[in-house]
Amino acid sequence: MSRLTKLVALTASLVLIAGCSLPRGAALSSEIMAEQRSDAPTFQVVPVTRNNMRAVETWPGTGNYRSFRWIGHTGAADTTVIATGDMIDLVIYDAEENSLLTNAAETSTRLQGLEVDQNGMIFVPYIGNVRVAGQSPTGARSSIQRQFESVVPSAQVLLTVAEGQGNSVDLAGGVTSPGTYPMPSRNYPIMSLISAGGGIIASYENPIVKLLRGGTTYEIFADDLFRSGARNTTLRPRDVVVVEEDDRTFVALGASGTEDLISFPKPRLSALEAMGLMGGLQDSRADPKGVLVLREYAPSALRADGSGPNRRQVVFTFDLTSADGLFAARQFNIYPDDTVLATESPVTAAQTIFGLFGSAVGFTTQVATVTE
Repeated sequence: MSRLTKLVALTASLVLIAGCSLPRGAALSSEIMAEQRSDAPTFQVVPVTRNNMRAVETWPGTGNYRSFRWIGHTGAADTTVIATGDMIDLVIYDAEENSLLTNAAETSTRLQGLEVDQNGMIFVPYIGNVRVAGQSPTGARSSIQRQFESVVPSAQVLLTVAEGQGNSVDLAGGVTSPGTYPMPSRNYPIMSLISAGGGIIASYENPIVKLLRGGTTYEIFADDLFRSGARNTTLRPRDVVVVEEDDRTFVALGASGTEDLISFPKPRLSALEAMGLMGGLQDSRADPKGVLVLREYAPSALRADGSGPNRRQVVFTFDLTSADGLFAARQFNIYPDDTVLATESPVTAAQTIFGLFGSAVGFTTQVATVTE
């Protein structure tokens, strides 16, 4: 065997063991994929393509994934509605002599601070309990005056309302001026409330608006809320609104521009966009055929019929050297707590070996074709 042949054989052997003999910053794709070929795999490997994207999209969300639900805009008459806790003031005019309501020196009498009780009623002398809740001030005035007609036919009623806590909403946080805000009308939209509170805190990245109504919580990303008037839901008395900063993150690892815990900058994030946030793939290190997304599912999400994951731990793989892989990565949603891993190219280790020994044997460091 010639000296040159021996040197070539020696160098080839070094290339084969380079993955384990030299320090690397990321795993090789082949190392992870080997699990798929074992007799008892501990995780599932799913190559993602445009053909199976529709099926994968139906799999359950993971991490602190939020299946947001929201209430669309529901219009209402733009008028004040009397509610429990409101304070009613009545002025009753009667110019008749010997009036039951006034004396000789006055033509009117005032009834102030009549609180609407839990049954929606106020007490008015001579006519008793009168239901006013759910009516506009004009409607309540007309109702009281009609009931007075049988007692004092000439009486005229003036009614004013001071809104109580029962006709207000709470803006609990995430805005410049949180607090309790009275509802100026029955048609008071949530965007107007946020505006009244000075707007969302400017430092919040991708804020989430939460509406607490009774025992139910509704959530929507602020960007989605502001994008369409159809989402500008009408508030109800005693609603609570709070704005929170989005706390979803994913982990970036491997041969990318950065290795870090990265926040979601928008409501939905694709695998391709995640790679952009990671600073892309390192040209000298990364394997574009081995971009992986590592995800863990709850036991309740497992499916034996193929309609979902069959292992709790799943590795989704992407080949970014093909149009099919790029489009699949563009459609694939990253979930909170996912790990996006850019694996190491086997060429990297080979280049290191040839860099060490190439000058001695007369080779260059261009080994991409050798390692295919």
